[in-house]
Amino acid sequence: QSIGCDDYLGSDKVIDKCGICGGDNTACKVVSGVFKHTLTNLGYHKIVEIPEGATKINITEMSKSNNYLALRSRSGRSIINGNWAIDRPGRYEGGGTMFTYKRPNEISSTAGESFLADGPTNEVLDVYMIHQQPNPGIHYEYIIPGDNVISPQLLAHRRPGEPLNGQLGMPESTNHEDEDLHRETDTLTGQSAGTFPVIQPGRFPSHQPENQVPAVQPPRQNREYNWKQIGKTECTTTCGKGSQYPVFHCVNRITHEEVSESYCDSSTKPIPEEEACNLFPCPAFWDIGEWSECSKTCGLGMQHRQILCRQMYANRTLTVQQYRCHHLEKPETTSTCQLKICSEWQIRTEWTSCSVPCGVGQRTRDVKCVSNLGDIVDDEECNMKLRPNDIENCDMGPCAKSWFLTEWSDRCSAECGDGVRTRSVVCMTNHVSSLPLEGCGNNRPSETTSCNNGPCAGKVEWFAGGWTQCSTECGSGTQQREVICVRKTEGNFDVLNPYECSYLEKPPSQQSCYLKPCGSKWFHTEWSTCSKSCEGGFRVREVRCLSDDMTASTQCDPQLKPEEKEPCNTQDCIPEIDENCKDKYYNCNVVVQARLCVYTYYKTACCASCTRVANRQPGFLGRR
Repeated sequence: QSIGCDDYLGSDKVIDKCGICGGDNTACKVVSGVFKHTLTNLGYHKIVEIPEGATKINITEMSKSNNYLALRSRSGRSIINGNWAIDRPGRYEGGGTMFTYKRPNEISSTAGESFLADGPTNEVLDVYMIHQQPNPGIHYEYIIPGDNVISPQLLAHRRPGEPLNGQLGMPESTNHEDEDLHRETDTLTGQSAGTFPVIQPGRFPSHQPENQVPAVQPPRQNREYNWKQIGKTECTTTCGKGSQYPVFHCVNRITHEEVSESYCDSSTKPIPEEEACNLFPCPAFWDIGEWSECSKTCGLGMQHRQILCRQMYANRTLTVQQYRCHHLEKPETTSTCQLKICSEWQIRTEWTSCSVPCGVGQRTRDVKCVSNLGDIVDDEECNMKLRPNDIENCDMGPCAKSWFLTEWSDRCSAECGDGVRTRSVVCMTNHVSSLPLEGCGNNRPSETTSCNNGPCAGKVEWFAGGWTQCSTECGSGTQQREVICVRKTEGNFDVLNPYECSYLEKPPSQQSCYLKPCGSKWFHTEWSTCSKSCEGGFRVREVRCLSDDMTASTQCDPQLKPEEKEPCNTQDCIPEIDENCKDKYYNCNVVVQARLCVYTYYKTACCASCTRVANRQPGFLGRR
């Protein structure tokens, strides 16, 4: 018979997901979900918070990606993949439990990264994703205890039938010693009453059977013996800060000879306290990461791996500067790789017959990409630059050739007198699928023939001369030509008045022309009116750089830019002379100095001087 989790033979009790023997999975709560948020910024993004006391922790990437999972404590200590340093897969301690970090590296694998831990955690932990490409989804799941849940740790240490936190018949009245015990238990576990207490093994009072004989108390130990520190345990590490504990033995107080521990009072034995040892740092070492996927699926490729200089201290591995590892040969970070032999091109058939019986045609053959196993695969599996031709031209020799002619044109080129009629002549093979070829011989049929619509005597018509050169060397310009009305006689032309040809359509005497683009050029408006009519003003205009299509440009030469402002009307001002406005006295300047021009008498007697002051032109001499 099998033994159940309650240690009874024949019991079928098992531990449920909450860790309770014979439980019904209701004493705890499963927290799970999927983080599917779309992220934009590269770097660390928080995914989920793992609370204190969580068990059965599973953080898994839903599919393979270039992202990484990261874990750190609420205090800010990095546990896995912190500070932009990617750790190797393995086991990492953090939050009071051991995390297993997995990162499948097989090319055929589609599984993503994962963190797994049994728990329970003793602090809050934060899970992050180092975002580098679209998030494939992160599945998270953990178990937390429910309200008033019995501790799985307590169940693991109790014996069958033993009281469990007063639930199996604890007496109603407990002495102060029991109260102190419960209080001490709460203190040891770091939890307040009513919050999932953890009872340490051996600390809970057990009920002895009534028929059990009380154990004989040992006699009081002799004071001739006491506890003495005789040394220390070995340091847990040889470098990088380890720990050790003092060792106490029972000795004779007089001879200091070691004796059995039964001679000393066990209640007075000092509790060994942890001491730091070997504080000097360990030598730095190269931490070698796993090889990346091969850069090519077939043939010779490259793969890379991360090499970090790391150093152990206080049970933590830290990334340090690379010069600390200079005493060691640095491993290679790149290597060649070949997953399989590449597929190759194979010619499966011979060339077909030429598509034409004569002349130039085409022929084809079957070319396939074949894997190293002999299977036909997509062309992309082979090197397209090395693909043999599967189509080419073929020349079957000259075909019989003949001249092909059109009918003569209906109209003569001249309305009167001598002219010509035309037709098209082309040499072609008599094979309908071939292109026009040369080689019909030198006796090419004529393409023109003469014609005459009768004499031109007395006929009036417009006569146009040749076009002149374009008015501009670049850009848009115009061309001119002379158009005159003439009468054609036998061998002569008489110039007539244009009125004689008015019933005929007159050819144009002007046309636009365009030789080449000018590029960008400076354009400007007309000058504005001068700001002053005399004694120096200024005038302005707007200057712009425009391209050939009259849009704004920045390609004009700044040194050739026309001025946008210039002086104007720099001559002296000559006021209009009023013959009735004159000074009647030679000393009118005294009137001005005395400011008497405000009086009508003086304004009339010294009209010229007072007018100059009024116009703010002192010192004017009255030049004509």
